[in-house]
Amino acid sequence: MTHAAITGWGKCLPPNILTNDDLSTFLPTDDAWITSRTGMKERRISHVPGIELAIVAARRAIACAGLSGADIDLVIYGSCSNDETVPNSASGVQARIGATRAAAFDVNTACTSFMYGLTIGTSLIRSGVMKNVLVIGVELISQYMDWDNRNVAVLFGDGAGAVVLQASDQESGVLCEKLQCYADSRSILRVRGMGTMYANLGVPFGQTRWDFDGQEIFRRAVEGMSEASLDVMSRADVTMDDIDLVVPHQANLRIIEAVAKRAGATPDKVFLTVAKYGNMSSATTPVALVEAVEVGRVKPKSLILMPAFGGGLTLSAHLLRWGDRVTPINISDAELPPSPKTALQIVMDIREQKRVGAEVVERFLELGYAEDAR
Repeated sequence: MTHAAITGWGKCLPPNILTNDDLSTFLPTDDAWITSRTGMKERRISHVPGIELAIVAARRAIACAGLSGADIDLVIYGSCSNDETVPNSASGVQARIGATRAAAFDVNTACTSFMYGLTIGTSLIRSGVMKNVLVIGVELISQYMDWDNRNVAVLFGDGAGAVVLQASDQESGVLCEKLQCYADSRSILRVRGMGTMYANLGVPFGQTRWDFDGQEIFRRAVEGMSEASLDVMSRADVTMDDIDLVVPHQANLRIIEAVAKRAGATPDKVFLTVAKYGNMSSATTPVALVEAVEVGRVKPKSLILMPAFGGGLTLSAHLLRWGDRVTPINISDAELPPSPKTALQIVMDIREQKRVGAEVVERFLELGYAEDAR
């Protein structure tokens, strides 16, 4: 049987850090309130488009695998905050990494986009259609954030993570997975303004308003990730004692702790990045996996459980067997350009742009334009 081994890994985090104290300068909150409810202390804010984050992560993953861009057969770009819809974002990465023979497509299942992409890439390798697949999870949530909504503004950050999958005869990569969606509850996590339908609902494209039912999201996330984790362990005939590391989606610390408890994982088995990166949506889990490798928490042949949850409401759990190598074959020199502004300055600029945009919309409505938008 052909397996899809993870042979390359890389991440890209913007240098700009937005702290809880920064948020308290324009929101009615403070570090103690945010930390007690989310476990988050800071998050990253990007000064470049999402594709730029993805390219750096991709180049690092490809070098790590000892490959060149020309070796890649497929680029899968997982995101819900794409720079463009047409052309797709994956093609933007493909062009810049020199993957001239590759196919390229985007996947959007919100926070689980990378995980769904991991399943797709694995399946295409198993079927013999592809040999080398690049899977990316990347988000630029800051540009779509309602920065005056405390319930969501404290949660999210920007970043990118990527892995290279390669055909292998050894049992490695995804061993078992579960994908599911609670579509009956899709309305409890919705970003109004990210789609063409909103012009007729009073929210012009780009002027976002977030629907976020925190209590219900917590309940469904805990239920979904824990049940999916138990399901894949059962089908793979393993117990939590066999699992070496749990790398969950970092939605918030309370959710992670509740999922770990239900799935039977002790705190020492759970890898956390939530305090320093927050929730980076589809970038969260791959960044956490890459960091776990970098700090030595992933060993050769490690068995890794990766549950995730996102808007839709999508959910997943993947059981991975790591390969023999935990160090890069080559190191990429890819880097982001320096940022001319701090994270707080970038956020304040976004807030001002949205304020001006909202005022323009109101003037149009007062003058009788876009009556249907009422």
